Amino acid sequence: MLIHQRTIQKEVSLCGIGLHTGEKCTITFKPAPENYGYRFIRTDIEDCPEIPALIENVVDVLRGTTIGLNGVKVYTTEHVLAALYGLQIDNCCIEMSGPEPPVMDGSSHPFAEALLEAGFQEQEEPKNYLVIDETIEYHDSNKSVDIVALPLDSFRMTVMVDYKNPALGSQHSGLFNLEKEFFKDFSPCRTFCFLSEVEALANQGIIKGGDVDNAIVIIDKNMRKGELADLGDKLGIEAENLVLGANGILNNRELRFNNEPARHKLLDLLGDLALLGMPIKAQVLAARPGHASNVEFVKQLKKYADRNNLARQYQHEKKAGVIFDINAIQNILPHRYPFLLIDKIVEFKLDEKIVSIKNVTINEPFFQGHFPGNPIMPGVLILEAMAQTGGIMMLNGNDNIKESVVYFMGIDKARFRKPVLPGDTLVIEAIITNKRRNVCQFDAKAYVRGELVCEASLMATVAPKNK
Repeated sequence: MLIHQRTIQKEVSLCGIGLHTGEKCTITFKPAPENYGYRFIRTDIEDCPEIPALIENVVDVLRGTTIGLNGVKVYTTEHVLAALYGLQIDNCCIEMSGPEPPVMDGSSHPFAEALLEAGFQEQEEPKNYLVIDETIEYHDSNKSVDIVALPLDSFRMTVMVDYKNPALGSQHSGLFNLEKEFFKDFSPCRTFCFLSEVEALANQGIIKGGDVDNAIVIIDKNMRKGELADLGDKLGIEAENLVLGANGILNNRELRFNNEPARHKLLDLLGDLALLGMPIKAQVLAARPGHASNVEFVKQLKKYADRNNLARQYQHEKKAGVIFDINAIQNILPHRYPFLLIDKIVEFKLDEKIVSIKNVTINEPFFQGHFPGNPIMPGVLILEAMAQTGGIMMLNGNDNIKESVVYFMGIDKARFRKPVLPGDTLVIEAIITNKRRNVCQFDAKAYVRGELVCEASLMATVAPKNK
């Protein structure tokens, strides 16, 4: 895999109409400096507003991935971003004279060809890879979607689709080398949809730029000539130019690959993955992905990346099975002996869940006066250990830790199930249940040898120290 960042050598432009808006647009790719990323610039709007192609700017996933900022949008970004990501271009300015990139032939190939024509310029800065070293999963049981990233010191992607349609059937595709395979084997794969979807989308006025030349339409229903004529009217296509193909595809269009639909789903996932803002090293496996699930998966990766960035700030020595050791915890929390009550963090999902370890020993200062001769850890200190665990989860990297402090606002439903004794190891799990601005609610549970010993619901806020 490439080590240094790269951009393009010269600017290059393409013209066409947008698939959904039907508006004409000229898209111009321009060289960009190091660490610039991908940014769309709407030159048709006063002051040329800029929209970074980042997951936090996704505003819609209906029939494509739309990004927006301050009310300005760019529709259907995935094919453009797939071309950039697939060609391992890190930095590019993307100027657009309209709200949606031209659909071209429904694939990424015209964009990829243009970028290759522009040539590549290697830059000094190294690539900022997100290295996956644990399993990251997304699952949607309602839509039977599963996407997972597994540790790998390179990049691979496998996609499976199954639409239970005779013309499409179950398909899978795998990409194992971006440099060798992307341009010739994946960028030419066109978008596809079912005939019944075309009818519904046409009725909604969504595919204003759609025609039989920029999408593969799979026949999933019989239509009489009159119905085909009505559909042609809605799409602005002459009725005689629409035929229910014997091969199960409208107008008997030939596939570029036997599994072209599966390859296009992989292409879409590549484009949505570009919204992470960095290349990744991982093996990505996806079953029945779509833009909505792709975006949710990338959000999971973003949380993982943010957690890793936070960990690197405070955990200077990497230790197996440890996110933060006691030295890192002391750099995060203001507490000190005898009131620092957690020893390490072993699991951390940003804005979701955290797990800490507290080793209870007879040397704890409170045992001298709490039930002498029958030492039991005070319940209020178990709650304090829970609070400190949640405090680390709240300081999630978006705050200046040195200038912030976590204050607890409430404790509800506290229950003490079993006594905690010297020699026990407390495993504390805190899960966020609600978060609004700087106020957070979370449920915390403490276990010893797998048995629940204490639980409570806690509420806290992050505030500047001087306030």
